Amino acid sequence: MAATVIDGKAFAARVRGQVATHVAALKNDHGITPGLAVVLVGEDPASQVYVRSKGKMTLEVGMKSVEHKLDVDTAEADLLALIQKLNNDPEIHGILVQLPLPDHLDEDLVINSIDPAKDVDGFHISNVGLLGTGQDSMVPCTPLGCLMMLRDHHGSLSGMDAVVIGRSNIVGKPMAQLLLGDSCTVTIAHSRTKDLPDVVRRADIVVAAVGRAQMVPGGWIKPGATVIDVGINRIDRPEGGTRLVGDVDYDSCAKVAGAITPVPGGVGPMTIACLLANTVTACCRANGLPAPEGLTV
Repeated sequence: MAATVIDGKAFAARVRGQVATHVAALKNDHGITPGLAVVLVGEDPASQVYVRSKGKMTLEVGMKSVEHKLDVDTAEADLLALIQKLNNDPEIHGILVQLPLPDHLDEDLVINSIDPAKDVDGFHISNVGLLGTGQDSMVPCTPLGCLMMLRDHHGSLSGMDAVVIGRSNIVGKPMAQLLLGDSCTVTIAHSRTKDLPDVVRRADIVVAAVGRAQMVPGGWIKPGATVIDVGINRIDRPEGGTRLVGDVDYDSCAKVAGAITPVPGGVGPMTIACLLANTVTACCRANGLPAPEGLTV
């Protein structure tokens, strides 16, 4: 029995549609247009592609998109001054500083200078603390996308055994907090975990976010488990050129799992969709309106 493929592209299109509906309602009922500002420092090619894509999708759902492109040698004081200006701008509801930053800039300092209410990446230390204590926060986009897909597939996640492989601040840790919030029993596994295959084999839900190509084979997966693959790794093809793969070995896992996300076309498209959802949530909260159903935790 082959696994159900969780189509992230189709699901992300649905989420963007919900965002567009909420944006239209905010404009019509309240005269408010949600605004997202993206700050890009330097010429990193991957970052440039992301920023272009984010800007395009922001406009497509009817939101205001502002891009600030700064030279690679921009002084930290100038970047912090720009963030302060955006913090004080009532037309900007979400601020995203594209990572990674050039080496001379202190990433933690920059992230924590963003107003937590406008931190649509969910990386500010205040948002980390709010999420960890189960309070309203801005939730990191990739884990939020994973949670939305899991809820959509399973309905309730209550009582399920979940293993998150990877302990990064961007995916692993917040993913574990979100699953705990939905009443899963959660294990965070990582490179030092003893008997990692046995730990993963217990899980009804496996979230692989470790950054190692095809690390998780089908033999580690409990029959019928749901596998969410956050990894994006480029590997060489035998015939030349490269291809994108996840952190799980898709072919062997798909034979055992009940459901699985592909790479590409799984979690990736959800990240930008959730960025747009977070911007609408931030806009609603800033204006004392209820956060949109289904687009937040």
